[in-house]
Amino acid sequence: MNDIKWSKPEKKIARGAFEKAYVRECADFAMKIRAQVEKISKPDDIWDLHKFMTEKIKEIEGKYYYRYSVLILVFARLVKDRWLDFNDLKGLPESKIDCTESLVDF
Repeated sequence: MNDIKWSKPEKKIARGAFEKAYVRECADFAMKIRAQVEKISKPDDIWDLHKFMTEKIKEIEGKYYYRYSVLILVFARLVKDRWLDFNDLKGLPESKIDCTESLVDF
């Protein structure tokens, strides 16, 4: 994966797809936080919310790693997790899309 080269136009498409996935997942996360906040009725619920948020933030921070050397792997995971769609990758060469697709199926 380290030897994959990215042209300027490909980098722009990749960045846009990456950001779309990040915004989608963060919006979903915010919705889940709001739902949990509405259910707070006792002090323990606050700590449960804190635990949920801490775990999810760690997961998101670990998932959204924007390095060209691993970007195909990141895209595959985001597609698998349904935060990214292959339509979001339109404009990238078929070779990069095919590689991503093969990793999703793996």
